[in-house]
Amino acid sequence: METPETYDVVVAGGGAAGLNAALVLGRARRRVAVVDAGAPRNAPATHMHGFLSRDGMPPADLLAVGRDEVAGYGGELLQGRVDQIDPGFLVHLATGPALPARRVLVATGLRDELPELPGLGERWGKDLLHCPYCHGYEVRGQPLGVLGTGPASVGQALLVRQWSDDVVFFPHTLDVTGDERERLTARGVPIVDGMVRRLVVDGDRLHGVELAEGQVVARAAVFVFPRMVAHDTLLTGLGCDKDEDGWVITDPSGRTSVPGVWAAGNVASPRAQVLTAAAMGSAAAIAINHDLVDEEVAHAVEHDRTAPGPSRISR
Repeated sequence: METPETYDVVVAGGGAAGLNAALVLGRARRRVAVVDAGAPRNAPATHMHGFLSRDGMPPADLLAVGRDEVAGYGGELLQGRVDQIDPGFLVHLATGPALPARRVLVATGLRDELPELPGLGERWGKDLLHCPYCHGYEVRGQPLGVLGTGPASVGQALLVRQWSDDVVFFPHTLDVTGDERERLTARGVPIVDGMVRRLVVDGDRLHGVELAEGQVVARAAVFVFPRMVAHDTLLTGLGCDKDEDGWVITDPSGRTSVPGVWAAGNVASPRAQVLTAAAMGSAAAIAINHDLVDEEVAHAVEHDRTAPGPSRISR
């Protein structure tokens, strides 16, 4: 089988970060390929918000427009999954030939792990929500709940109260300290103790939260802070350093500890929204292009120094 021509950059992941990086690199006349498995984190959401000029746009529409723009600048879009990246770099896909690349950008995102309770997975992105900045306005003024899953849940409940006067906190298995109870009470957030059994859904609509003893607290939407797990096996396989919280370390441009390897979007930052991820992709692309230019200039200088020719005479 013929070996593919070496790409300037191969991007693993075709979400907002990966596509925006490819767009910038294409406009810089770089040969770039984007490999995407087609399973974005925000797929369950019907609309995205807080993105200037794109507020209310379905996430799938944004990606479709982005793919067309990348293709318009000569970027190659490959459907598939990157299984492994060898140093050097050789990008192995689950199916198809491996792709040689001078630089790689990993933008594979993360996955949200929800508590194992009936109804949560089915309602995720509909009326089981995470980010109030993304979805709070759409449920403003309605009876809301916040499910305790970890230390950040109390802060989430205090924040969600900004969007509704009727917010209830369900600690579930979370131990709430006296100070946290005082803060929630002062903020006007009642605490309903007891284990949560399930979300009560009827006719594709959330009706409430059922506790273990059978009590149902009527709610129109529930917020939960999921456990966020980065899809970072490609980065760890290359030996990229991680911080004490387990996230790959990058500089402001997305450069990792491994030369030639960048990371952008949720794989590098759990807080990145769509707009943030797109900006991270742009910053990484610019840094990658500068890195390639530096390499090309160094090679050109070395070539001039070693190439045979008339001797230079100092004047």
